[in-house]
Amino acid sequence: MTMKQLVEEIAKALVDKPEDVVVNEVSGEHATVLELKVAPSDLGKIIGKQGRTARAIRTLLGASGMKLDRRFTLEILE
Repeated sequence: MTMKQLVEEIAKALVDKPEDVVVNEVSGEHATVLELKVAPSDLGKIIGKQGRTARAIRTLLGASGMKLDRRFTLEILE
């Protein structure tokens, strides 16, 4: 499973409209940016109270990236 698929599966499990979840992967030399786009009504579910859910997803990406020797960044697009 790739990081893109991981973020997509997590996001689809959290939102009310899983068909609107889109993840774009932008690869750089040392880092990869994962851009997550969800329906406007589901934005709060992805971010969570005080950003806890988004922080948890970023923590998973960081831990997984350590194993792959690559840095992953999550950007939540509106």
